[in-house]
Amino acid sequence: MTIAERQKQPDPRERSERREARAWAWAVSATPIGPLLLAATDEGLVQVVFHAEEKTAAEAVARLTRRLGAEPTSLPSASLPSASPAATAPASAAALPLARCTEQLGEAIRQVESYFAGDTKAFTLPLDWSLITGFNRRVLRELAAHVPYGTVVGYQDLADRVGEPGAARAVGVAMGSNPLPVVVPCHRVVESGGGIGGFGGGLETKRTLLALEGVLPQPLF
Repeated sequence: MTIAERQKQPDPRERSERREARAWAWAVSATPIGPLLLAATDEGLVQVVFHAEEKTAAEAVARLTRRLGAEPTSLPSASLPSASPAATAPASAAALPLARCTEQLGEAIRQVESYFAGDTKAFTLPLDWSLITGFNRRVLRELAAHVPYGTVVGYQDLADRVGEPGAARAVGVAMGSNPLPVVVPCHRVVESGGGIGGFGGGLETKRTLLALEGVLPQPLF
């Protein structure tokens, strides 16, 4: 089976994660690279969407509603709590998943805002990987775990790290399918020859993120 076929074929255990309707919540956070839509289930942050103006946000919410099988809760970011053991208990067992979603979402927004302020160098968020499967998930997990703030990795190097030395192009596809950009830092994946490579959020966004982390010089204007 080729890498491309494995990218499209989910593990049976991963398929089961998407059958059940799941509670989730979302909010839009203003950032220096434009509005980001963040969505979380009770398991963790499940999606980050660039350029989340009204139309893009509505389309992203519609797609996630289909994928997760349930209507979401939309909350203004200012009203979201940070995840905390001291959070107030919900009134009923049925409310538990949604309460956990809002806690996860609140903490995700807090850490993303801290990242753009230059304070957070490593995200410590639970992640819900259910929107990505197979080879793509393996590559993105490797990226999240072992390519830290302020560093970059080549597509070929990342392919080597997951034991697929012939899969440099497939790594590029995996970066393009990343449901958790910024937090799972596909902006840190560059061309081995020194080029910046592609980016789903646009090359200017990629340059801004790499400049924030000190990899590229800050723009003069």
